[in-house]
Amino acid sequence: MNNLLPLIIEPKTSDLGDGFKVRRLLPQVKKRSVGPFVFWDHMGPVNLGPDREMKVRAHPHIGLSTLTYLFSGEILHRDSLQNELKIRPGEINWMTSGQWISHSERSHPTSEMTLEGIQVWVALPKEKEDMEPSFHHFKPEALPKVPLGDILCTLIAGEFEGKTSPIPTHSPMFYLNAKGASGSRFHAELPLNQEGAVYIIHGELSGLEGRYSSGTMVAFEPGSILDFDLATETHFMFFGGQAFPEKRFMDWNFVSSDPKKIEEAKKKWLSGEYEPVINEDEMIPLPEERSDR
Repeated sequence: MNNLLPLIIEPKTSDLGDGFKVRRLLPQVKKRSVGPFVFWDHMGPVNLGPDREMKVRAHPHIGLSTLTYLFSGEILHRDSLQNELKIRPGEINWMTSGQWISHSERSHPTSEMTLEGIQVWVALPKEKEDMEPSFHHFKPEALPKVPLGDILCTLIAGEFEGKTSPIPTHSPMFYLNAKGASGSRFHAELPLNQEGAVYIIHGELSGLEGRYSSGTMVAFEPGSILDFDLATETHFMFFGGQAFPEKRFMDWNFVSSDPKKIEEAKKKWLSGEYEPVINEDEMIPLPEERSDR
């Protein structure tokens, strides 16, 4: 298949509260999703400590799975399934909301660190939007390696080139962490039914009629052939999957193929009819009339 020209996506800065800012790549007007990936935040690098904490208080989700992948630092995860544990670099927290889940994310108030990582939301297929919530945690050594060109990539989630991550995903997708030295070559072929993208953490990729640097996402049509050269040491993510036939609606932290389910979830959060997050006494209130429908 001949490649179409890739779509270049630049980040927008978003404030999560308390001055904690992220670079948001998805969703955007010109690209709402890449396969089932409907949300992409690059956190940091940011220095945290007693005078500056990450405080993402208790908040709810429906219709999606969340995955936080850290490059440095540490986050304390708590949720309404009574899970409480730390996320460290290379580890995987795969939290599937299904019909409902709530959680919080915090840095340790007395520890100084540099926090950096990627958080994504992966929408659920329509027939699984009302499934029971679940939570899975994996250590880095559980994740398989996939050679793509000269680069040995870590398969975080999904399936690619015959390798499968242990994470229980719910639709065809792939999500890989890639690092290469100067002079390396990256080569990958997208399945005919799956779109994809690369996101550059640091460094530069050149090829496909362009040079792409840190903070840029480059999206590709299904079946595209990706050939990139690394002019310098480069760290990037390669991801994608099969797009859903139905539109996904997003409002605050809720994702669904049915806007009525989002309205029901908003009422549930306002009324307090939900299981509380373990050892958490703060919550984020529902924003006033915030929707991208």
